[in-house]
Amino acid sequence: MSAELEAEHVQECRDWQATLAANGWAGITWPSEYGGRGGTVAQARIFAQEESRVLVSSGVFMVAIGMVGPTIIQHGTEEQKNFFLPRMLNGEHVWCQLFSEPGAGSDLAGLATRAERDGDEFVVNGQKVWTSGAHFSDWGMMLVRTNWDVPKHQGITWIAVDMRSPGIEVRPLRQITGYAHFNEVFLTDVRVPVANVLGDVDNGWRIAQTTLGNERQMIGGGGSGVGFKALAALARSCGRTEDPVIRQELAKSYTRFELLNWLGQRAKARAKAGLPPGPEMSIMKLAVSERVARDGDLALALEGPGGMLTGSDALDDGMFQQLFLNQWSVRIGGGTEQIQRNVIGERVLGLPGEARPDKTEPFRNLPRN
Repeated sequence: MSAELEAEHVQECRDWQATLAANGWAGITWPSEYGGRGGTVAQARIFAQEESRVLVSSGVFMVAIGMVGPTIIQHGTEEQKNFFLPRMLNGEHVWCQLFSEPGAGSDLAGLATRAERDGDEFVVNGQKVWTSGAHFSDWGMMLVRTNWDVPKHQGITWIAVDMRSPGIEVRPLRQITGYAHFNEVFLTDVRVPVANVLGDVDNGWRIAQTTLGNERQMIGGGGSGVGFKALAALARSCGRTEDPVIRQELAKSYTRFELLNWLGQRAKARAKAGLPPGPEMSIMKLAVSERVARDGDLALALEGPGGMLTGSDALDDGMFQQLFLNQWSVRIGGGTEQIQRNVIGERVLGLPGEARPDKTEPFRNLPRN
């Protein structure tokens, strides 16, 4: 996508989000005092189904409304709720996630971006990476290290940062798909008000678990973007529907699709009961990762030698090639398969945790990249 088309898309999303807010359809399940509708999960689901029938999008607000907003509702002060939440819903503030670092991806708690207190502000120095949409975001939710003399999970703080602050440099990263959706973000003496801390200083890991749970639910609910019907249609167009091996693979694909559907129903039932996303969201995230990997392989297998083509030379303008190549961002984003299995084993099944001496040593003493 060109810079011009991307800017146009971002503005269209802002306009549609503003239209939703102006007519009382933004944040259907959010409290009405913060700009939401105060409705039920079932009502939100019905509206989402109706909205999907028309060619509109507020996709650039997924991080704000799907991840940041629920975290602020659960952990924020009244001042934070009154400032941030309405501006997410009315299309004014697009958010990004400043969590991962070059030396802290799957081991997120190993982050080393430093925040030092200076009166009523923190001075932040460090680097973030794989930040979706940072180049057009207004605000970022950031994890920083505020205490180096305690174990790594205990010295982290969750803080909101204005992306227009002096000292922030955003550099796009071009992906294997050819697009530059992700960014690396450099922070040099960036001043952030202490009032922007969510929860308590040094207690950000607990807040981050809420955010990450919402992220896994959002990724799981979004699926891979290509449904089973599209794969079945591809098989027919390639004349592969009578191949017994292909038929078995299509059956497996359908099963994966239905399993994700029912996992989604379980998540919606939990939300309907008023419960926050739990560790079981990792099951859905893991299922999504496996689906995009296996369906991507299946799509190119169906196309055969044509799978080496791309763009307008390929079937469906290379849609299935993009599905195959984009699987890595889906599988890594929100936590890799290995991380999800650890979460499921330890927090869902109650299995003993891995031996991790780095969980008890002061972070200052740990070897780092």
